[in-house]
Amino acid sequence: MYERVLFAVWLFTLVLFQSAESCELRPVLAQVPKRLPSGYVISEGKEELTLKGCAAKPVAFTSSDPDFAVNTDGTIITVRGLVITTKRFSVLVQDESGLDWRVDIILSCKDEASQKSSGVAHKRIKRRWRPLPFSIIENDSPPFPKDLEMIASDSSVNYTVYYQISGQGVTTDPAGLFLLDKTNGMLKVTRAVDREQYPQYNFIARVYDLSGREVDAFLPITVNVEDKNDNAPVFIGGHLFSVEERCRAGTPIGQVNATDKDQANTTHTLIKFTLLNATDMFSIEPFTGKLTAKTNTLDREAQDKVFVNIEIRDMGGKPDGLFNTRTVVITLTDVNDNPPTFKEKLYKANVKENQENVLVTRIPVEDKDLVNTVNWAAIFEVTKGNESGQFRMETDPKTNDGLLYVMKGLDFEKTPVVKLEITARNAVPLVGTDASWFSVPLELTVGDEDEGPEFNPTILYLKVKENVPNGTVIGTYKALDPETKNSNGIKYYKVTDPGNWITVVESTGELRTANTIDRESPLVHQDQYNITIRAVDDSKKAGKGMVILLIEDENDNMPVIPGTDLVICSKGDALSSILVEAVDQDKPPFSTPFIFEFGAEHDGKWKLKDKTDSSVVLEQAVPLPNGLYSVPLMVKDLQGFGKEQTVNVRVCSCEREENGAGICGARSASTSLGSLGVLALVLSSLLLLLLCLLVIFICSTKRDKLYLTDDTGTGGMLLKSNTEAPGEEVKEGALMIIPGTDAMDGSHQSGTIKNVTSSAGNIGQQFFQGGGVYNTTTQDFGTEKYYTSGRYDNNLYGNAGFQKFSNMNMNTLDTWNTNGRYLDRKLAYFGGEEEGRYADDLLKTYGNEGAGSPAGSVGCCSILGEPESLEFLNTLGPKFRPLADVCYTTNKSGI
Repeated sequence: MYERVLFAVWLFTLVLFQSAESCELRPVLAQVPKRLPSGYVISEGKEELTLKGCAAKPVAFTSSDPDFAVNTDGTIITVRGLVITTKRFSVLVQDESGLDWRVDIILSCKDEASQKSSGVAHKRIKRRWRPLPFSIIENDSPPFPKDLEMIASDSSVNYTVYYQISGQGVTTDPAGLFLLDKTNGMLKVTRAVDREQYPQYNFIARVYDLSGREVDAFLPITVNVEDKNDNAPVFIGGHLFSVEERCRAGTPIGQVNATDKDQANTTHTLIKFTLLNATDMFSIEPFTGKLTAKTNTLDREAQDKVFVNIEIRDMGGKPDGLFNTRTVVITLTDVNDNPPTFKEKLYKANVKENQENVLVTRIPVEDKDLVNTVNWAAIFEVTKGNESGQFRMETDPKTNDGLLYVMKGLDFEKTPVVKLEITARNAVPLVGTDASWFSVPLELTVGDEDEGPEFNPTILYLKVKENVPNGTVIGTYKALDPETKNSNGIKYYKVTDPGNWITVVESTGELRTANTIDRESPLVHQDQYNITIRAVDDSKKAGKGMVILLIEDENDNMPVIPGTDLVICSKGDALSSILVEAVDQDKPPFSTPFIFEFGAEHDGKWKLKDKTDSSVVLEQAVPLPNGLYSVPLMVKDLQGFGKEQTVNVRVCSCEREENGAGICGARSASTSLGSLGVLALVLSSLLLLLLCLLVIFICSTKRDKLYLTDDTGTGGMLLKSNTEAPGEEVKEGALMIIPGTDAMDGSHQSGTIKNVTSSAGNIGQQFFQGGGVYNTTTQDFGTEKYYTSGRYDNNLYGNAGFQKFSNMNMNTLDTWNTNGRYLDRKLAYFGGEEEGRYADDLLKTYGNEGAGSPAGSVGCCSILGEPESLEFLNTLGPKFRPLADVCYTTNKSGI
C-alpha cells in the first residue's frame, strides 16, 4: 500500500513537470495603426493568449501597461487614445492551478501606404529608441542586480555612444534603484521593489558620443511594477453589533468591512468573508460582508452576547490567499418573551376582620427578561374574589413582588375564608412565545374579633312630610350585635343632625321630630336630609348608621314677585310692556303654573297678556306719560294659594336697554319728576328769602339769644327781638298778610305770613308758628317746616325793602353760615327721601336752551311744564293743603 502511494505521487510529479516543460510562451505580434483610439481591439479571444502545450487553461489576465486592458475573455483593448510607432508590454496569465505565466505583447505600426490600393511606395519609419515601456515584479527574489532591458539608440550606427539615465529611482527617491551599463545600455534593478509604495517609475535616458555631445533626443522610460499578492486584507470599521432576540431569520445585523492594499480589481484584492463559529445563529455574505440572523430562536436569556470569529481572505478565498481574522460581538437585546411565574402553586395568608388598608401578604414572582425593564416589571391583579372591591394589588419596584392589601374590612361572621385568584402580567405583551400569563390561587383566612353593633341596613330611608308637628315618631333605627344577633343593651346617640330636627330615644332607637322640618331649607339637598346615628353596646364598642329623610313637599310657600321695581321705556304713542316673573319655593303641584290677576284697586291703565307657567307680560292699556305707577297684581299657585302684590313701574325715556330692562336717561328722569323739580326750585327761593328775613330780624333786635322749640321738639336758636310783647295785629287776627316792604320792619309775630321780594323777582311765602317754621305737609327739616308756592313777580325790581339787604352789617355773616348748613341738611333730606319722591328735587343749572324750547330761556333754572299753573299743589298731599290754600287765596286777592 505504501509503495502504491509513492508511485502515484511520482507519476503525478512527472506529468506536471513534463506539462510545465512543454508549455511554450509565444509572444503576441500585432500590427496596429499609428493612432490608436480608445477602445481599439488589439487581439480577440483566448486563442491569442493560449499557453501552447500547457494542459491548464488561463482564468485571469493582468496587463503590465495601464494604457491597455485585458478582458476576461482575453481580448486586449486600449484604455485611452495613443500615438505609437512600436509598443511592447506583457500580460500576466494565471491558469487554473494558480500558476502565473508571462506573455509578451509586441505592437508595430502598419505601413499606411500599403493599405491603399493606389500603388504608392511604402515609407520606412525610423525606429529611434528601444525598448518600449516594460514591467518588473514587486518583491522579486535575489540575487541583485538583475538585468531588466536593453536600451539602444539608432545613433549608435554612426557614433560610438554611451548612455546615462536620471530621474525617479535613479537620482531621486528612491535613488539608486536602477543602474545602466553605459556601454551596452543594459538596464538593471538593484533591489526588490514594493508596488504599494511605488506602482510606477518614470525616468529618462540620454545618449552621448565620446565627445560628450548628445546625439539623439532623450528617451522617457516607464517601468511598471507588477502586483504581487503580498498584502493580507485587514478589517476596518466597528466590531460591535446588536439584534433583538427572537427576531426573524434574515434580519440584518450589520456590515463587516475590510480592505486590501494590493492592486484593485484583481484577485489579489478579491476578499471573501467567512464565519468561523456561531454558524447556526448567524450568516455572512461571502463578498459583501453583510451580517444577518440565521434563525428566529435567538435567546437572550440563554446567551446575551455572542462572540463571532470572522475570517477575511483575498484571492477570492482560495487556500493560497492571504487572510486575517477578527472577533465581532453581537449583543442580543431583550424582548418580552418570558411571562412572570409564581414560585408556589398555592398561597395562604391571614387577616383580622374589620381591618382596612393593611398589607396582607407578599407574592414573589420570577421573570427571566432583563431586570428593571418593562419586560421584567410585573403587574398584579385580583382576577377572582374581588367583586366588591375589597382588595388592591401593588408591585414592589425593587423586588418585583406582588403586595396584597385589604381596602375594606372583612366580616368573619359572613366569610371566614376568602378565596382569591392572583394574575401576574407585564406592561407590554409577550413576543415570540406561545406562553400566556400565569395565575395562582390564594386562600385568605379572616380572624374573628369582638365587634361593635351593626345597623341593618347601614342606610335607612324614611319618608316624612315637612312641617309635621314636633314629637311625631317617624321611624325606628336599631342595631344588632354581630355575635349575639340581638339588640340587648345597645344605646343610641345622634352624631350629626345639622338642623337639630330629630331626637333619638336612647334605649329604643326611636326617631322623633324635634323642630319643624322644612323642605325648602338650605340643609336639604334634593329633598333629602342626612342624619348619622351611633349605637354603643355594653363593652363600649360602637357602630354607625345613616338615616336619610325623604322630605315630602307641602304647599307652605306662596308665589312671590322677586323684583317689584320695574322700568318701561316710553315709546311715544306705542304701548310698552315688560315681563313680570314669579317664583315659588314649593314644587309642583304646589307651585306652577301660576295664576296672574289684577288687584282690586286696578285703575284700568294696564293689561296682562302672554301668560306662561311662571310669568306674564304687563302691557300699557293706554299711552301713559312718564312717571311712577303702582300696579296691584294677585299671584296664586296651582292650588289657589297666593296674595296681592304691588309692582312699581316707572315709565321713562330710556337711555338704553340692558337684558330686556330699561335704563332711564338723565333727561327722562328730569321730565318725569318735573313737578317735584318746580317744588325744589320754589323751596330754594323761599329759603333764600328766609335768610334775608333772619338777617333783618337780627339787625333790629338785641344780641340776646332766644331758644325756640318747634312742633317736633327739636331746638333752634334765634336772636331775641326788641319787641318783647306781641303787637296789636296778633291779637286782632290769626293771620296777617304783610305786603310790600313791610316784611322788613323787624316785627316777628307768631302766626304771620310775610311776602318777601328778592332781587330775582321770586316771591316766597312762609308761615311762622310757635317760634319755628311750620309746614302742614309735616316734611321736617331741622327746626324749620316750610312750603314754597313757586310764583313769580317781575314788577318788584328795585324795591327799597330789598336794598336794605345789601347794607347789612358784617356781624350777620355767621348767621348766613348757619342758614347755609340748614340748606345743606335740607338738600340731603330730599335726596334720600324714600321711593324717590324728592330724589330729583335738586337745583340744576342749565344753559340757554335757545329757540324751540317749550320753557324758553329762563336764566339759570329751567322749569318744565306750565310755570303759571298752580294745579300741582293738589298733588302735594293733604298735610300741605292748608298752606296751598293760603298761597292760592293770596294770589287770587292780588296781594
